[in-house]
Formats: sequence, C-alpha cells, structure tokens
Amino acid sequence: MLWESISSVVLGLALSWVALRSLPGRLPSSRVVFVTGALGALFGAYLTQATLGSGHLLATPAGAVLVGAVTLSLLIRPRRRRPVRSVTAQ
Repeated sequence: MLWESISSVVLGLALSWVALRSLPGRLPSSRVVFVTGALGALFGAYLTQATLGSGHLLATPAGAVLVGAVTLSLLIRPRRRRPVRSVTAQ
C-alpha cells in the first residue's frame, strides 16, 4: 500500500508537470496545480483500490492517473477573448 501511494503521488506530480507545460496560461499557480494533481492521483488510487480490492497492480495507477487528470481539468480557465464590439453599441 505504501508503494502504491508513493507511486500515485509521483504520477500525479508528473501529470501536473505535463499540464503546466502544455497549458501555461490557462492554469493557476504551479503550487496549486502540483498539489491538486498529487492529491487527485492519491484519491484515485485509494478509490480504485477500495473498489477493486488489493492485487491489481496495473489498475490502481491507471485509476490514479484518470482521477488526477479529472481534478486537473477542473482548474483549466477559459481562454481570454478580446471584447467584441457590436454595431449597435457605437
């Protein structure tokens, strides 16, 4: 259980790093992203192990990555758009 927890946190941190590199302007501060990714992956590992039971060595990290990705996707902000001027506002 200890190694699964450590590996899920490492996977969450790696997923957070990838998210920060691929979406630099659309995420909050890196500290928030790293904490959210690690805690989301840890919760995903716990949830997967509670659902399937022990002994699923490939399913637990997969569940950790999936839940970590979902929690990180909740942090994505929309792109900033320029204000559109309407014809009637002039």
